[in-house]
Amino acid sequence: MSRIFLIFASALVALMAGALFYAARIPVQAPQPAPQLIEQPEALEIVTHPSFTLPDLSGTDRDFSEWRGKNVILNFWATWCAPCRREIPLLKAFQDEQSGNGFQVIGIAVDYMDTVARYAETANFNYPVLVGEQGAMAIAESSGIHFSVLPFTMFLASDGEYIGAYIGELHQQHLDTIVEVMTRLDRAEISKDSARAALNRL
Repeated sequence: MSRIFLIFASALVALMAGALFYAARIPVQAPQPAPQLIEQPEALEIVTHPSFTLPDLSGTDRDFSEWRGKNVILNFWATWCAPCRREIPLLKAFQDEQSGNGFQVIGIAVDYMDTVARYAETANFNYPVLVGEQGAMAIAESSGIHFSVLPFTMFLASDGEYIGAYIGELHQQHLDTIVEVMTRLDRAEISKDSARAALNRL
């Protein structure tokens, strides 16, 4: 009985070994992943005359139309952004020098109200600071420029029309060019297309 059982067991083991050997030689094809639909981003609508309302540091809603009639330097910044903080003294000096010449700096903080309010206690802003948190990015993106860093600055003519933008830290030579170009635009010495071309070379 034992001998028959051993013979049967040996045959079964041999049969299984052969089956495994054969199976190992069959190429295994991994299942193909189901195709994924990639959602394409919608085309960005470029807004020539931005319109928005955001709270200032006191929580009061301020509408952009309040500054219509001035050439606006719309500066997007955040308290955690070192280049943004470096720009602030320059923008304050610009506001002091050019406010009487039809220019207005407006800061838009892409940050939290409490954080910006604490920072403003020592920054001593002499221009309006509005707080938009992440919602402020929609205003910046209305320019049609794709950017992933701050600071970002938009330039708007006295009629509120978007004229140009600059990505990165502004320096004095940039502001000098902005004053020259937008002053000539106000005097009708150049067209808006010429102004845009000049500001695009910043």
